[in-house]
Amino acid sequence: MQVLSVASEVYPLVKTGGLADVAGALPIALGRQGIAVKTLMPGYPAVMRIAEGATLRRTFPDLLGAEARILEIEHKGLDLLILDCPELFDRQGGPYLDVTGKDYEDNWRRFAALSKAGAIIAQMGLTGEPGSWRPDLVHVHDWQAAMLPAYMRYATEPELPSVITIHNIAFQGVFDAEIFPALELPPHAFSIDGIEYYGRISFLKAGLQTSWEISTVSPSYAEEILTPEFGMGLEGLLHSRSEDLTGIVNGIDTDVWNPETDPLLSSAYSAASLKARAENKRLVAERFSLDASDEPLFCVVSRLTEQKGMDLLAETLDDLIEHGAKLAVLGSGDKALEDAFHAAALRHPGKIGIIAAYDEPLSHLMQAGCDAIIIPSRFEPCGLTQLYGLRYGCVPIVARTGGLNDTVIDASHAGLAAEAATGISFGPLTTDNLARALRRAIRLYKDEKLWTVIQKQGMKSDVSWNRSAALYAALFSEILERKGI
Repeated sequence: MQVLSVASEVYPLVKTGGLADVAGALPIALGRQGIAVKTLMPGYPAVMRIAEGATLRRTFPDLLGAEARILEIEHKGLDLLILDCPELFDRQGGPYLDVTGKDYEDNWRRFAALSKAGAIIAQMGLTGEPGSWRPDLVHVHDWQAAMLPAYMRYATEPELPSVITIHNIAFQGVFDAEIFPALELPPHAFSIDGIEYYGRISFLKAGLQTSWEISTVSPSYAEEILTPEFGMGLEGLLHSRSEDLTGIVNGIDTDVWNPETDPLLSSAYSAASLKARAENKRLVAERFSLDASDEPLFCVVSRLTEQKGMDLLAETLDDLIEHGAKLAVLGSGDKALEDAFHAAALRHPGKIGIIAAYDEPLSHLMQAGCDAIIIPSRFEPCGLTQLYGLRYGCVPIVARTGGLNDTVIDASHAGLAAEAATGISFGPLTTDNLARALRRAIRLYKDEKLWTVIQKQGMKSDVSWNRSAALYAALFSEILERKGI
């Protein structure tokens, strides 16, 4: 089977969140299932730096008003198709934000161009020549690639099967209707059955409306987005397509995230040598200017936003320290929340430390050295941080929502008795319930034997892409079989 995957970011080249991890790891995992994937992504400066020696596959003299070309190159196990379009992607900021932190005003054009290029490749072939590579199915990720199924639906060429994966329905790519003429779609595309959304245009809605199948990144989240609380205004459309909606939990790259071989750790270890984590814990405490005492060291590796529940955590910090724990926080986000954590660090010197930044190497060390990781999200489509925690023996403390609910088994009496517990989950999400969960973790930590059992159970969890990739492969095969292709 030949699949074209389209994403706006792909690890290890460009990453702002979990989307990049999935877009980078899933194609490789699908390869082990006998599915050949080519991944189309924008030619950002970081991507173009690895494009030397790439093969020119196609040129677009006028791709939504810009000159562009498609380059192909293999990179770290990925078969990459790069949309080289300097006018749209050669910029000094990030993938979506300029150097001042504001959205690029032409994001609609940038990602519509990515989608249209993908649709042309899918329907007319990679080079456009007779017999050139053409996928059997197209897999698009989030709003940035969601216009691709719409471009196929409204084109004159035959429409190929498509799957759209929702990584976070809160981000929908909504733009003013005045951009519609520049999208180069027929007039009837601007309708309730097309890309129109309350008088505006929603790229994500377009993809949900026109794709053949819809997936999201955990079974629980697939159920949650059918409700007004989590559907973000799209629950009605999703209800109408519920038979085409499935949830497949994400995996992680267990070669990159492996405590036995991770080069970013000071001390490698396995489930059989957990005491070797102590050196990593010492270094984390040192990096965050924390006391070297044997109190449980909790951590946060997250965007500091209300979606992630960081406002509730900020309210529990005094209680956490009073009950005998320390906290290391890595992340940035809302200024008020950053200020709240900095203020807590000043109130509790040596007990709370914060580094307001994104630091991938440090995040590995924290998973390998901290005793538990706190993830009190209001909603979490899948979450990867808790999977890293399970893999590294850093016990997840999670809100009972989305993928967190699907991947962490609570250390309840039944869970502990069955030796199945892998973490601590709680709900509903309130400040009091979070505080109680943190106190429960502190009590469990004091029972070294019991805590070790929880760590080892987590490390035994299959958090790889193997099972999830098999489910994607089965979904793709079922689509092609059902459609008679």
